[in-house]
Amino acid sequence: MLGAPNHTEIIVIRHGETEWNKEGRIQGHLDVELNEIGREQARAVADRLSREPKISAVYSSDLKRALETAETIAQSCGGLEVAKDPGLRERHLGEIQGLLYSEVSKSKTNAKAYRAMVSHRDDAEIPGGGESLDQLRQRCASSLKRIAKSHRGERVVVVSHGGTIRALFRLASATNGHAVGKILNTSVSIFHFSEDDDGGEEWTIKCWGDVCHLEDAGYLKSGFGGDKNSG
Repeated sequence: MLGAPNHTEIIVIRHGETEWNKEGRIQGHLDVELNEIGREQARAVADRLSREPKISAVYSSDLKRALETAETIAQSCGGLEVAKDPGLRERHLGEIQGLLYSEVSKSKTNAKAYRAMVSHRDDAEIPGGGESLDQLRQRCASSLKRIAKSHRGERVVVVSHGGTIRALFRLASATNGHAVGKILNTSVSIFHFSEDDDGGEEWTIKCWGDVCHLEDAGYLKSGFGGDKNSG
């Protein structure tokens, strides 16, 4: 327990590395598994969390790369069950999912989709069924708030994706001075949620993008997919 019954501490973790991360290939909702480095990263963050104060629950995107990371963490933290939440998925990137970022950025065929992906416009939807940033933020914020309200006074883990975590940063950014930066594989960010007696809500960021547990495991310094390009 955190000691304050109206607070929830949410440890948000990006999934481990995949071969597509390594190649610079756009993943979105496509269901790509961890590679061996990603599994080593998952074990490293799981070991870290197993030595920290009690974790009450583990939630994850239902995509394999997040789910396997979450299951590794849950096993190390007392054999918890992982609750799958599709609302924690990566941004749907439409017709450019599965393509190399280096090719898409130069492609005339996918030019409209590429411009929508890198656009600063919150309402820019990506052709081919892709989401806008507004749609992504509404989806993942709804999931995080539901989790926070279900675990008042507790610490929980949420395993998600680079683009989604950036969207969650926007949820709390009005109350902190952090810069988003790259979100590296299995990086740890800690959010606090509180709610007062009148129903007022507050999000704060206590830790952002920490990868101290990866000194031996190694990680992609490029953080592909951990910036505005998602993945």
